[in-house]
Amino acid sequence: MARGRGFTLIELLIVLVVIGVLAAIAIPKYANTKEKAVRSSMVTDLRNLATAQEAFFADSSKYAAAYGTTVGAGQTPFTPSKANAVKIVSADGTGWAATVTNPNYKSGASSCGIYAGPAFAGSATGALVEHVPDCQ
Repeated sequence: MARGRGFTLIELLIVLVVIGVLAAIAIPKYANTKEKAVRSSMVTDLRNLATAQEAFFADSSKYAAAYGTTVGAGQTPFTPSKANAVKIVSADGTGWAATVTNPNYKSGASSCGIYAGPAFAGSATGALVEHVPDCQ
């Protein structure tokens, strides 16, 4: 009796196990890479806001208390990345502080912050070094 062509059940099960093992390795790596990308967008937004704040300061000798897509009174032109919520915590003539949150970063429980000016050291932003964004 001639054996038919095709795969046996054991061969198919072995292929499924191999695919399962590869998926078990790849999925956590993908999630970690995605979280790193979200963190990078948050840090980049803070650096871009810092640049906008310094440009605003050069023009008006004070830091902006708000941001927007256009230049307004006390407002610096800045647009955050998608899903990032940037908040300028405080600003005056000596410095400023800001935070950014994203719901896709560590289940939305954490934020990144930046500050400029010695009066804002230890502020609620979580940043430890002036002009350096830091994430919690």
